[in-house]
Amino acid sequence: CTEPESTGPATTVMAFLPLSVACLVLLIMTVHPEEKPEFWRQQARAVLRLALDRKLNTNVAKNIVLFVGDGMGITTVTAARILKGQLQNRTGEETIMNMDTFPYVGLVKVYAVDFQIPDSAATATAYLCGVKANLNTVGLSAAGRNGACRSQKGNEVTSILKWAKDAGKSVGIVTTTRVQHATPAAAYAHSASRKWYCDTDMPAAAKAQGCRDIAAQLLSNTDIDVIIGGGRKYMTPKGTRDPEYPLDPSARGRRSDGRNLISEWQHTKGGKVARYVWNRTDFDAVDPATTDYLLALFEPGDLRYELERDLSMDPPLSDTTEKAIRILQKNPKGFFLLVEGGRIDQGHHASRASMALHETVELDNAVGRALELTGDGDTLTMVTADHSHSFTFNGFPFRGNSILGRRPSLRLDMMPYTTLMYGNGPGHKIVNNKRPDIRGVDTGVDYIQQAAVPTESETHGGEDVAVLARGPMAHLFHGVQEQSYIPHALAFAACIGDDQSHCETTPPIPRSSAPTSPAAWLIAVLVPVLQNLLR
Repeated sequence: CTEPESTGPATTVMAFLPLSVACLVLLIMTVHPEEKPEFWRQQARAVLRLALDRKLNTNVAKNIVLFVGDGMGITTVTAARILKGQLQNRTGEETIMNMDTFPYVGLVKVYAVDFQIPDSAATATAYLCGVKANLNTVGLSAAGRNGACRSQKGNEVTSILKWAKDAGKSVGIVTTTRVQHATPAAAYAHSASRKWYCDTDMPAAAKAQGCRDIAAQLLSNTDIDVIIGGGRKYMTPKGTRDPEYPLDPSARGRRSDGRNLISEWQHTKGGKVARYVWNRTDFDAVDPATTDYLLALFEPGDLRYELERDLSMDPPLSDTTEKAIRILQKNPKGFFLLVEGGRIDQGHHASRASMALHETVELDNAVGRALELTGDGDTLTMVTADHSHSFTFNGFPFRGNSILGRRPSLRLDMMPYTTLMYGNGPGHKIVNNKRPDIRGVDTGVDYIQQAAVPTESETHGGEDVAVLARGPMAHLFHGVQEQSYIPHALAFAACIGDDQSHCETTPPIPRSSAPTSPAAWLIAVLVPVLQNLLR
């Protein structure tokens, strides 16, 4: 059996299967099995059997791993699935992502209390703290007002990260943005403005009224075992030279209170092994077995896009996720880990679909890495998004057409268009009352997709986003729910927080029979199909 040179269903399947099975698949697929109705019927029967054999896993979740794709709407997931396959020289549409293997799927409504379409601060407060909130506020109920420091007092709400820590679990945050950004901030901070990254960003009135910046709260509010992301400049005194970019003024420290929060973090960990790192060499040298605390800040602000990352300086999200899990899982009481693919959102805001999709692919790689390190018997793993974007997957491209490519035929204005476009954004360009002619234009990595409405930054979308779950009590995530339902169900599954009435009476049962990997899923589905086709 030799590997085929052309792409198509055969090469798609072979990438997932052992050689003996792959050869069988190749033999069958040379006669175009997708043309045979029985191919699809048998595949459906195999999936149906998996569903019928699945048992509810009512174990207590010792561990929770929550993956959040910032801005990862369903269109983004679909396009990233195709891209992931095409990066492996396949047609792409039939690719099985790691998150695709999660047996329980639902939808959540993402609106904020005051806005129909939300931002990451309000949504993070919902899925981490369990209450709907107002735009731009972090860790506050809806009584907290955007930018109004006085509205904070008495309206603070705690997150599932704190609930887990209070229950004796280890906790961690991994992100591709600055660790003071909206999503991670909602796990530990309470702020009337998501933009109060450090004290320099705060108005004098807010500081006089006793409000604290988000970076300072990273140290004082909850004892977080692992913190990985960017945001060095918010942790050091104004003018402090950055170790990686010493000649770049924009990378220097920004704190006006003179505090060095990195040093303070180290000093508060007396008697423990606490490592601070800012580059990949030092990060790789961290031994999880002997490390109690890890603070890794790889950039002054947000991390670089996956396609622009300096491989020698910054590790990918899959590696940082693995390091976090290996440190946290030493706790016999378990752990809670928040992993954010934060630059998916920023790629969309810039209307650079390629950037957003590659970030999504790497988030899925991190999901796969986490599944390898944990088990469905005691770990509840979830993948969701905070919101979507005005991102469309349109036209009638042929099967296997590059997801970043053009629609092959012209439209009424006699101009081609890309398969992926935006409802608004910086890609709106009209020349002589016509859209730009993109024939001959590279629509790949650096291309800014066309948009219907001109805006400086493309905006979020307001439709429901998916929730995918596997492991103990994963069946709690079903139907269409409010986004604020998520942390309550997670806490229920892990017997943390307020509702623990079920925790002493529910007997453990064997882990879910759902396949544990794309390869296992594909084998379980295709082998019966192939056996019948060969008869």
